[in-house]
Amino acid sequence: MKRAIVIGATSGIGRAVAERLAAQGYRVGVTGRREALLAELAASNPGGFCYAAADIADPAASCAALERLVSCLGGLDLCVVSAGTGDLNPGLDYALEEPALRTNVVGWTAAVDWAYGLFERQGCGHLVVITSVGGLRGGGAAPAYNASKAYQINYAEGLRQRAAKSSRTVCVTDIRPGFVATAMAKGEGLFWVMPAGKAADQIVRAIRRRRPVAVVTRRWRLLAWVLKHLPECIYRKMG
Repeated sequence: MKRAIVIGATSGIGRAVAERLAAQGYRVGVTGRREALLAELAASNPGGFCYAAADIADPAASCAALERLVSCLGGLDLCVVSAGTGDLNPGLDYALEEPALRTNVVGWTAAVDWAYGLFERQGCGHLVVITSVGGLRGGGAAPAYNASKAYQINYAEGLRQRAAKSSRTVCVTDIRPGFVATAMAKGEGLFWVMPAGKAADQIVRAIRRRRPVAVVTRRWRLLAWVLKHLPECIYRKMG
């Protein structure tokens, strides 16, 4: 039986991915801040899940929880890092930016380094990070969120480069969703908002194919390409 950990599995994309992995025969360790939701998920399939509650913004506690899950699972083949946060911040209030930095940069880096380090030591493994199409450009409505996702995209690319130069078989997959119907989808005028389940189906498919980068859902691939290549003079007027 393959063994996976999903970080940020209490709701949204992370929970949907964890459920699909368990349905496909994985034994899945789940972690997140809200212990009651993790316990509920584990109770729905006791043979498929084990859990350990921790806030990814607390790196020491998060990594300790991950170690407990590996012990429970008896090893690890796949780690999906889905935890993240961000708020609209038209007033540039640092109090709104700090949680995104602590979660999406500081805590995220600790979790990713922990997982990659484990896979590197054992000589194989698959690390999957859920970033965002938003990381392709800056965003005036939520500067820290977009910037933190750009950090994640570049960090994942750096790890793929590191893996390519190594004799170890470590795969790193960067999943970039567009708008998903979760608590993270904020603001007016959102379009092409996909259900979390639909996004999770395509994410699990990309994991199975060991894709280096995947944009979900499919219709967002064209928009992601346009965003990446749009001239600055046009893009800055779109906010």
